[in-house]
Amino acid sequence: MGRRRRERSRALPAALAAGVLVLAAACVPGTDGSAADRPGTGVGTAVPDPAKAGKVTLTVWDQEVQGGQNDELEQLNREFQRKYPKVTVKRVARGFTDLKATLKLALSGNNPPDVVQANQGYPDMVAFVRAGLLAPLDDYAGIYEWNTRYPTALLNLNRVSADGRRFGTGRLYGISQTGEYIGLYYNKDVLTKAGLRPPTTWEEFTDGLARLKAAGELPVQFGNLDKYPAIHTFGVLHGRLGADRARATVFGRGDGFDTAATREAAATLAHWVDRGYLPAGANGLGYDDAAKKFAAGSGGYLITGTWQLAELKRAMGDRLGFMPPPPTTVGGASVTTGGQGLAWSIAARSRHREVAAAYLDFLTSPHAADVMTRHGVLPVVPGPAARRAGPGTVDGQLVAGWERLSAADGLVPYLDYATPTFYDTLSESLQGVLAGNLSPRRFAATLQRDYGAFLRERRTRAAGR
Repeated sequence: MGRRRRERSRALPAALAAGVLVLAAACVPGTDGSAADRPGTGVGTAVPDPAKAGKVTLTVWDQEVQGGQNDELEQLNREFQRKYPKVTVKRVARGFTDLKATLKLALSGNNPPDVVQANQGYPDMVAFVRAGLLAPLDDYAGIYEWNTRYPTALLNLNRVSADGRRFGTGRLYGISQTGEYIGLYYNKDVLTKAGLRPPTTWEEFTDGLARLKAAGELPVQFGNLDKYPAIHTFGVLHGRLGADRARATVFGRGDGFDTAATREAAATLAHWVDRGYLPAGANGLGYDDAAKKFAAGSGGYLITGTWQLAELKRAMGDRLGFMPPPPTTVGGASVTTGGQGLAWSIAARSRHREVAAAYLDFLTSPHAADVMTRHGVLPVVPGPAARRAGPGTVDGQLVAGWERLSAADGLVPYLDYATPTFYDTLSESLQGVLAGNLSPRRFAATLQRDYGAFLRERRTRAAGR
């Protein structure tokens, strides 16, 4: 799924965490609004100086393997090492699925990395905190002024309560570098050939899928072998039917998942399969392969995140367009899945915490934001370079969409944050929906069993304190 010592953008992501429209207030070192349940980390009040740390190898695990993300991170790593010649950044880059599968073992091993990217929510960040694998960053947030760079709502997405049972409140365990949202990439040539323009409403978009199919084009390119792509597509369909309810459910206060919105979103996905709007056998097509097919001209649309922009732009040039999912009515507010990228966190057993904190600050600085923009990556808080992107360019479309979504509170957190096991439950169940093996009603009931069991367990633990 914003931060940095920089001027604020004109519109910052608002009520992502709890539906509360609050931006960050200045905080003294170590203050996060939950001091009553948070002991200090023992960090001093001076800005750490990596140059005084001696010769250091900083091991960093990340999942920024896509074109633009990889390029901006490689550049920033080189610059950090030039600034601190005695520091060597040893980077271990893995795809999201591989990182998710191996990170806990690495953090708990005999030689853990110093800095890692950890997915927010119960399956990863909360589990790592409960296991004592991540270091709290509250004091560093005060020292480096992360508390004033970042909107409170986005900082809250990287917080875990002192008892390790809730996320969205408590101590800070990471900061994110990138903003992100799921949108519609479109091939201008394919749409024009079918007599279509970029849609201004959701109905216009869905009607256009039928016209693309009738014109002999694949309406939506899609590959779900990696399982997580369907979470993004379903999240768009689900969130637009009730953003506030979806947001509240992710944070454990909503109606759950056995709802009309869940069933309708799943039915829409199944309908797209039945009508041939998605590729046949999409569960067997890889995410990267689907993106390459789209770049090569197969598909009117590709529904995925802003992280794909740089790579697609490199392949497609001016043929590429991008937009948030269109609203219900012309000029209305769009809703989509998104917020910020994976959090950058410090391992609890890192021997170089101060160097690691300086590295996190460097990655999220105003300079880093402009480096990211030049590589086609969306910073959480866009800087001057982002605002210079022309409105007719795909980069300009990316930033304009982010600012519209932020101003309208149109971002819904990723649904897999909801419980410790929800990523597996949701991704596997969506494969069943796409394969025609799981009806929308059974799908909704399956999600609710996972969600309801988690809430009951949480209440039982709270009552037993």
